[in-house]
Amino acid sequence: MIDTIIFDLDGTLLNTLEDLTFSVNHALLHCNFPPRTLEEVKDRVGNGVSKLIERCIPDGKDNPLFEETFNIFKEHYEVHCKDMTKPYDGILPLLDELCVKGYKLGIVSNKFDKAVKELNTLYFGDRILSAVGESDKIRKKPAPDTAYQVLEELSSSKDRSIYVGDSGVDVATAANVPMRCISVTWGFRTKEQLLEAGADPALMITSPQELLPLIQSLSQEE
Repeated sequence: MIDTIIFDLDGTLLNTLEDLTFSVNHALLHCNFPPRTLEEVKDRVGNGVSKLIERCIPDGKDNPLFEETFNIFKEHYEVHCKDMTKPYDGILPLLDELCVKGYKLGIVSNKFDKAVKELNTLYFGDRILSAVGESDKIRKKPAPDTAYQVLEELSSSKDRSIYVGDSGVDVATAANVPMRCISVTWGFRTKEQLLEAGADPALMITSPQELLPLIQSLSQEE
């Protein structure tokens, strides 16, 4: 019986793409680098913001202005991370229904831990009781550390939990726990990209409304 659901944040619960792109381009333009389109940033997210800047700046970490660009991005995003960000359609009703049915909910993200906790409180209130992001004390995804931390905080077992995410990083994170992974196609990756990353086609959904019936079906099979 599944009693715990661990969600990825960006691209799964929250559409953060516009704010990420705004801050990326603020940093790039400040350092006289060409800006990136929404689609270019979308293709480069998923492995943390340091990797995002590395993928957006010419020559990556070899660029002598990498650290300056990264720091400008961080400062700007900390202020503007909530300007246009919002939950995907159907997410809040889904979370409400899951809470009513007694599921324990958590978030794992490669975003800064402080930002993860602030965004969770701002957008989801007390629906999600554990939210863990990247920090000096915990390895980022696809290492399983953030998921382990959420499981510990929720007093949950990986065998009674399921992971929900929108990227190959999420598929790999779940495999490293290990736990089953439901992949969503409304986020930053297409169905084809998810399948190429190893997602289970039987555990793939196209809207938040499909999540609870799938989880209930999986529980009945156990």
